[in-house]
Amino acid sequence: MIRIIRYAGQPVEALFNRASAPGRDVTAAVADILAQVKARGDEAALDYTERFDGVRPQRLLVTPEEIDDAVAKVDPALLATLQLAARNIESFHMQQKRSGFIDAREAGVVVGQRVLPLQSVGLYVPGGTARYPSTVLMTAIPAKIAGVSQIVMTTPPDETGGVPAVILAAAKIAGVTTIVKLGGAQAIAALAYGTQSVPRVDKIVGPGNIYVATAKQLVFAQGMTAIDMVAGPSEILVIADQNSNPVFVAADLLSQAEHDRLASAWLVTTATALAQKVQAEVERQLALLPREQIAHESIDNNGRIIVVDNLETAVGISNAVAPEHLEICTDEPFALLAQIRNAGSVFLGRYCPEPLGDYLAGPNHTLPTSGTARYSSPLGVDDFTKRSSYLYYTREALAAVGSDVVRFANSEGLTAHANAVTVRMEEKP
Repeated sequence: MIRIIRYAGQPVEALFNRASAPGRDVTAAVADILAQVKARGDEAALDYTERFDGVRPQRLLVTPEEIDDAVAKVDPALLATLQLAARNIESFHMQQKRSGFIDAREAGVVVGQRVLPLQSVGLYVPGGTARYPSTVLMTAIPAKIAGVSQIVMTTPPDETGGVPAVILAAAKIAGVTTIVKLGGAQAIAALAYGTQSVPRVDKIVGPGNIYVATAKQLVFAQGMTAIDMVAGPSEILVIADQNSNPVFVAADLLSQAEHDRLASAWLVTTATALAQKVQAEVERQLALLPREQIAHESIDNNGRIIVVDNLETAVGISNAVAPEHLEICTDEPFALLAQIRNAGSVFLGRYCPEPLGDYLAGPNHTLPTSGTARYSSPLGVDDFTKRSSYLYYTREALAAVGSDVVRFANSEGLTAHANAVTVRMEEKP
């Protein structure tokens, strides 16, 4: 049963329970997988797939025929839903696209910045206990908008050694054609090092379990590839007042609890009566869920209801927690929005449940977790670009500031730096 706690100024860390960092056994196991795939390529990746997923695909890469066959198998209504979601995601992320700038501040001086797409990225789409066509759209569409030329998607094979039709249909809609039947740490290794079948990429994005997250950390630490973030278990925090519907709030908490046994679902409310009703409603709804066992463990271990005196305190707790998903279920949610400093994505009002953001509204659902919303952002177009600056000075422009550069360089004891300017200043016309 989800616990109810009366807030009395306790440290936030004492109120909530979050999954801890991976232990040494996980890190060691992942490091071994990375080393084996780096050394043996496809063979090692297939060995681990057979070991962990119970199937050994005949080939790692999905063929165009497999993609077309999959699209034909998907229910037309679901296909239309995927296309609607793709349009909304594209519309939202097009607003994020940036161009460079030129600053010709004075005669003979030009400085500027170019915004360039990454050449290749890897998209990790989780499998296991659930399948996520939404993640295909949320990762691939911003990459396409950014102008990435090579997009490689990896996802665990199903029991037949293929990829579920809905995943391939989403890939088709998003324009992804290079799809690899690999999951887990072995997929991250293949993307980071490259194999006989899998191209090496410059950056890996997408959520995954603790083995995937650890693998991403390790290949980044090795300098092999960039990563978007280290995604921890899913989490939701709901701020609710006395007028909130306990059925709605309980459903929203469970929408995240069903993700993972390590997921966290939290309610912060000003109403003791609501807290008690939500507690009972969570138990009632749990019994109806097909994923009841997973959600029940999440709620029992990590679920919390915190009762506070006022909404200002609720906002303060939320900012300290920096939740992945934040729902504001109050009479005037926009009045609180300006006070929210730390949250991956904010859902405003009583009719804006978190699954809207997961699937259809358009903002990205790959969000900072584990409190990292204090300093990081949702996945977006910027994650698939890099910036490069440039500068141009004429001889006369250099002469005008040359003595300042020399003085600066000498103050740091870097005389060769100073000399690179001096030799030009001493050149005779």
